Amino acid sequence: MTKTILRYFLLFVLVLAGITAAAQTANWKDVYKAKKKDTVFGIARKYGITLQQLMDANPTMKTDGYQLKKGDMIYIPNVVAPSTNAQTVAPTAMAKEAAKKKDADIRNRAIRVGVMLPLHLQDGDGQRMVEYYRGMLLATDVLKKQKISVDIHAWNVAADADIRQVLLDNSAERCDIIFGPLYTRQVKPLANFCKTYGIRMVIPFSINGDEVAHNSQVFQVYQSADQLNQKAIHAFLERFPHHHPIFIDCNDTTSRKGLFTFGLRKQLDAKGVKYSITNLRSSEDMFAKAFSRKEPNVVVLNSGRSPELNIAFAKLNSLKTSQPGVSISLFGYTEWLMYTKYNLADYYKFDTYIPSTFYYNPLSSATQQVEAAYRRWFRTEPQPSLPRFVLVGYDHALFFLQGLHRYGAGFTGSRTETVTAPLQSPLYFRQIAGGGLQNEIFQLIHYKSNQTIDSVTY
Repeated sequence: MTKTILRYFLLFVLVLAGITAAAQTANWKDVYKAKKKDTVFGIARKYGITLQQLMDANPTMKTDGYQLKKGDMIYIPNVVAPSTNAQTVAPTAMAKEAAKKKDADIRNRAIRVGVMLPLHLQDGDGQRMVEYYRGMLLATDVLKKQKISVDIHAWNVAADADIRQVLLDNSAERCDIIFGPLYTRQVKPLANFCKTYGIRMVIPFSINGDEVAHNSQVFQVYQSADQLNQKAIHAFLERFPHHHPIFIDCNDTTSRKGLFTFGLRKQLDAKGVKYSITNLRSSEDMFAKAFSRKEPNVVVLNSGRSPELNIAFAKLNSLKTSQPGVSISLFGYTEWLMYTKYNLADYYKFDTYIPSTFYYNPLSSATQQVEAAYRRWFRTEPQPSLPRFVLVGYDHALFFLQGLHRYGAGFTGSRTETVTAPLQSPLYFRQIAGGGLQNEIFQLIHYKSNQTIDSVTY
């Protein structure tokens, strides 16, 4: 079993290192390194497959002037011989048979994983999902060392793909868990398929719709903007009950932060908490009048953009210079994590809190090890995005696959269940009445005046 899983693992590392738009279904049983005197026909005969089957698995063989060279990596398709039984198995019977095969305790066998995402390099979506999948592969190496066997099948499900055609592949119904899809219109058919065959379905990124409210097989990682705003408001009120709030109008006509600031002000009004409103264009004297000298102040901007934040820091620094006794904290937005490289000193100075569902720490030795492995295996740099998609995939794979291995069919991803601490993207799930499970993680990333950073989890 271990050799089989290792073979699958090495195969997918090689496939994704050179993935192309032509890839549709990663379903090979072996990868063969061509020797000096090998021929395409000889390799096909060696593995008992037809020349056409080998060429279909290796599209470059169909190009004009193709020549097999020593060292070429040849993918050997997993060809299933046609059944000699003429009887057709009805879909319902197939579903029952697939469910029966899953009856064996998942804690004592290989976990069968499906990935149905746009795995191509043709646009931003595909590039991010390739990196996410590569992070999952890095995690399987960790799982292997923990004696957890994983059997992965991956499908390139692009934006225009009919996922129902993908689901005709017999390998799909054998999965224990499927990660995907990325696009909303593909969610319902995949969710219905997973419900029929008793497969866990992880929706890893933002979608529209409420399938999680109706389908018990769904794990939805995404939380809506309204849900996160409500959590941020709750965290603010809990964290700053004795502070004087100050709202700074940033004159940003593109901002969508009114959902948060309006909701927060409404809660403060209901509690009878007095607050001040000022403007980035206010004079220094008028700006200073908004701040309390008796109570600690907490500042909220109505923009998440970097230019407005920089102006705010300039005015706050000027205020601290003229009135060093004024106590100031800052409550920001997830986007501010992208500006840490440039604003770290001010984050520390103004005791900054940033609400988020993730935290990327480039100084963590564990993070550095995973990123180094990514460069070594795939010969490229992780994309400079937040969150880091390689770490999202890494954390998701460890969380769900360790959870299934440890807790079996009863795994729910709740706070009471223990898995490895995440590098960037923690997960906690709660049951939706009559439906599946939704992620409820929320954090405040706290940049403290003593030059340390805390993650406060709610």
